[in-house]
Amino acid sequence: EEVADHSMMLILATLRRLTTMNNFARDGRWGEGRPLLSRYPRLMGQTLGFISFGHTARATSIRAKSFGFHMLAYDPYIEELVITKHGVAPTGLTELLQRSDIVSMHAPSTSNAHHMLTEKHFRLMKPQSIFVNNGRGSTVDEKALITALQERWIAMAGLDVLEEEPPNLDNPLLKMDNV
Repeated sequence: EEVADHSMMLILATLRRLTTMNNFARDGRWGEGRPLLSRYPRLMGQTLGFISFGHTARATSIRAKSFGFHMLAYDPYIEELVITKHGVAPTGLTELLQRSDIVSMHAPSTSNAHHMLTEKHFRLMKPQSIFVNNGRGSTVDEKALITALQERWIAMAGLDVLEEEPPNLDNPLLKMDNV
């Protein structure tokens, strides 16, 4: 339950550019906030894609439903009936990445899930999409994620986990304004 709450916090904070908006207010740039947010779509009606649909993703989907998200899930180990019971549409990984406005990673740290998302996966995502990882850092090729953010293949990332923890202070993700 607590991780699902944290997942929703990351999704909402990233989608609404909380850190950027906070910095604007603190730097006396209050007037720049509303014009910035008007460039991004409203929360209601966005598509949230779950990679892996275990207990945390299921609990997150219950919370996300009240925000009006359309939801997709990719999990080859979970029966479709379990996914649809939560109001989520089962789909393949490629379709999930192409259709989702927000991709939420929940895969466990296993040998099959190591670097599950690579450069080819980030290239499938929409340029305005957001990637959130509240699962395990090892599930994502971090160099590919950095490139995707730097080259704007995706818009933003909300990260609770990294490949190396604690992170090296030279990690580019710690200095990016879209993370």
